[in-house]
Amino acid sequence: MLSRSTADPDGAAPARRIQGRVERYRWLVWGIMVFAYIVVFFHRMAAGVVKDNLVDAFNISSATFANLGAAYFYAYMLMQFPTGILADTWGARKTVTAGMLLAGAGSLVFGYAPSVGWAFLGRLLVGIGVAVVFVCILKILDQWFRPEEFSTMSGVTSFIGNLGGLLAQTPLVFMVALFTWRHTFAVIGLASLAIAVLCYLLIRNSPGEVAPAAAQPAAGTDAGVKKPVSFLRSLTAVLSNPSTWPGFFIFAGIFGSYIAFSGTWGVSYMMDVYGVSKSTAANYPMIATLGLMLGSIAIGVISDRIKSRKKPMICFGVVYLATWAILVFSGGGKPPLGILYPLFFLMGFSCATFILSFAVAKEVNPPQLAGVSTSIVNTGGFLGAALLPLAVGMYFDRAGTSLTDIAVYRNGFLILLAAIVIAVVCIFLVKETGAANIWEEK
Repeated sequence: MLSRSTADPDGAAPARRIQGRVERYRWLVWGIMVFAYIVVFFHRMAAGVVKDNLVDAFNISSATFANLGAAYFYAYMLMQFPTGILADTWGARKTVTAGMLLAGAGSLVFGYAPSVGWAFLGRLLVGIGVAVVFVCILKILDQWFRPEEFSTMSGVTSFIGNLGGLLAQTPLVFMVALFTWRHTFAVIGLASLAIAVLCYLLIRNSPGEVAPAAAQPAAGTDAGVKKPVSFLRSLTAVLSNPSTWPGFFIFAGIFGSYIAFSGTWGVSYMMDVYGVSKSTAANYPMIATLGLMLGSIAIGVISDRIKSRKKPMICFGVVYLATWAILVFSGGGKPPLGILYPLFFLMGFSCATFILSFAVAKEVNPPQLAGVSTSIVNTGGFLGAALLPLAVGMYFDRAGTSLTDIAVYRNGFLILLAAIVIAVVCIFLVKETGAANIWEEK
């Protein structure tokens, strides 16, 4: 047997073993986080499918239903800044564990709510709980993966997370039919609690917690030594940067309109306008979700390959606007049924252009403020997701029975179309970064 000095004078073999252990363990950490992210998307999209059940159970109006669905997004939006602080102080492990415990409890409260007030409470608890997951995933990707892997892993994470959105469409219809909507949400709550336990037991915040010798500069973008910046100064710096704001409004208009359709009004639109069953109606938003899943990877890859953020944003943003124009104006608000599957797939696929707004936010601000800059853009998206479905629901209540179902939905969707137009205009105001950080200290 060769001595260490002969066979391995620099101790390279132990270093390789440590690195191999880190390489394997990071997939376990990421995998558990992705399970939590699937739950996030399930709750995000589930309200539209159980709309009739909620209206019947609590005898509520369209506006109240929209508010009930939006309660998730209000909580999610308000939690973005605190989440950044928690991720930096508690770490991803404790933050996601606490979040999933809260989300599990909220899902149980929602499922067994005796009144609409309790349902609102449950929905708020869910929103607060799941709000921490996305920012903590970014933190994990930053710590456990190399910088050149970040965009790819972000796209793959979004792709898998959207499986929760798929589960909240047609599969949810069958689950509700088999188990009732109340028991279904209770089961999701129990699953969330189980994920919380796994998060606490298995997630580690950085490679150094698994193998201290693995704390290396290449592990993440924060590996280098940086002067700490107070949260208030960080927030002020990002908010005062004009280049931050186009992404805020892009995410608000594009993501908000997508959620208003796929997560709130899409199923009822298909049932009321086309007269299809609920199980069939749920297939159409599900196709849009599938498009979003594939677009999340494809658009990110295209942007990285051509080293441009603005060009793909313009291209796919205009396509997204065109899909909505067809939905609103073709056939007076009732496009031919035969084109809806490809139309909704293209709507979801092109909607994924909002993902690039996170990259732009990071690249026009100081690198050490990436978390704050992305959280601000994220706040815009969930502001749109909260307010746009509510605006449509309020219009539906005012319209009453004076118009046909087709006219009512067409006019309601015009609100969403207007928001998309604003978002597309903002795309043209985005500063091109060339897929690299362009911030310069004044």
